[in-house]
Amino acid sequence: MIDERQIASHEKKKVALISVFAAIFITCFKLFIGLLTHSLGILSEALHSGLDLAAAIITFFSVRISDKPADSDHNFGHGKIENFSAFIETILLLITCVWIVHEAVHRLITGKVRIEVNIWSYIVVLTSIIIDYSRSRALSKAAKTYNSQALEADALHFSTDIWSSTVVLIGLIFANFGYYLADSIAALFVAFIVIFVSFRLGKRAMDALLDRTPTTILTKIDAALKGIPEITNYHDIKVRTAGADTFIELNIHVKSKLTIKQSHEISHRVEKKLRDTIERCDVHVHTEPEMQE
Repeated sequence: MIDERQIASHEKKKVALISVFAAIFITCFKLFIGLLTHSLGILSEALHSGLDLAAAIITFFSVRISDKPADSDHNFGHGKIENFSAFIETILLLITCVWIVHEAVHRLITGKVRIEVNIWSYIVVLTSIIIDYSRSRALSKAAKTYNSQALEADALHFSTDIWSSTVVLIGLIFANFGYYLADSIAALFVAFIVIFVSFRLGKRAMDALLDRTPTTILTKIDAALKGIPEITNYHDIKVRTAGADTFIELNIHVKSKLTIKQSHEISHRVEKKLRDTIERCDVHVHTEPEMQE
């Protein structure tokens, strides 16, 4: 188990670090081309990528800390740091939106738009789409393999960059034919996409930080318990998540004629079945005799 966790931790840190270097490259590239062409769409994407870089760095450090084992000060481990990093990403995304919307509306109202569209404008956007696609796939694969909420949030984050870059590309095409305001409109679309993703990320992060019970986990628990005929009833199910870890407490009822040893074996079967069903799951089962038989 320790070896598997070490391997998972190493792979998570590796994919997070690659994402950081990719974010550094694409942010600098977008900023340079945006300043060169005066494109608000590209500059907004550069700012977006800059905050993506901050988010990638936060994710890298969060996955390093989250896999540390529980200690005397953190009895449930350090997994919540992943949820907190996802919440920070939400704040960074919303900050991006404020600047994009302000600049786009200002240009639309004043009509003062001057954009130089050249081959580099298209190269930087297409490069961004390719890199973000590769990043998103790598992060998503690692998130599913190692049940990492921080990497999953990053994957969702970067997958939306593909759509926002596509919108900017459309704006550049219109600007190339003299419709310069299309660039500002494209920037507003980027902002709307970012706002949508921000609320999704923010809700999931807050649900985890406030220990909201995931309905999918409850469904898995219900299915697992119904598959054990010795259980006559179960109640007081409590579930909390912390990063990749899930903690479950529940009470089960068994027939009163069973011995203490038999009841104990049933509780162990429940714990094993839930651990097999839910990855990185810590289960505590309290067994009670069924009074009415």
